[in-house]
Amino acid sequence: MTVAESIRAATERLSATSDTARLDAEVLMAHALGLSRSDMLVRAMREAAPGGYDALVQRRICHEPIAYIIGKQEFYGRTFAVEAGILIPRGDSETLIEAALDLAPNASRLLDLGTGSGALLVTALLELENAHGIGIDASETAVRVAGRNAQSLGLTGAQARFLQRDWNKPGWGDDLGQFDLILCNPPYVEEAADLGPDVRDFEPSGALFSGPEGLDDYRAIFPQLGKLMTKNGLALLEIGATQAESVTEIAEESGFSVGMRRDLANRPRVLIFRT
Repeated sequence: MTVAESIRAATERLSATSDTARLDAEVLMAHALGLSRSDMLVRAMREAAPGGYDALVQRRICHEPIAYIIGKQEFYGRTFAVEAGILIPRGDSETLIEAALDLAPNASRLLDLGTGSGALLVTALLELENAHGIGIDASETAVRVAGRNAQSLGLTGAQARFLQRDWNKPGWGDDLGQFDLILCNPPYVEEAADLGPDVRDFEPSGALFSGPEGLDDYRAIFPQLGKLMTKNGLALLEIGATQAESVTEIAEESGFSVGMRRDLANRPRVLIFRT
């Protein structure tokens, strides 16, 4: 079969699993060919389909996310490596980057809580001038992958460090110092939330779920946040679309003033905290 014929066949097979069956089929084929999707569409559609493509399609039929199958995800115009055990960066989180660049353009020392792939910290450091920072995560895998992403995108070890730390354990932040800008996309999904199998069965539960209301990690973070912020420091935390009021109450109990940014769909997405 040619590449074009294989893509058509894969699209039919994927239609029961994915709402983006054709796109999935094309992305997987481009990965199998070692080409960009645009290059494949322009110059490879009449070539013979590569071996191994059907195995990639079968993984997607079983709901494995595309990002894990091809080992990468785009975020803010850059490519980040991801693998099983790492939360896949979402476009919604770009709202946090936009808020950081708008509100803290001169921030020089950054902290990323729950860094995952490193997408937030690495992006912010590349967009800000003369900034350096630390990303922490409870996952050893995340620390390793984030460090690799920072290096592959041109950051040095002096600009970006990644440490295995758990904000639920005593003393995790005692030696970190203070920061002009803190970024955080914590777990905020309710334990009983009805998630699709692409997410629930594959992405790390520890990076998704946060108690019955999705608020447990906010309750753990805020009492510890103030000591990590400089006098005029800023903290930006991502929230679920219905959590603005609840997270604001938790933050105010710890003495923070609160602002908000909405995402492109006009949903509350980022809360802004000052002491």
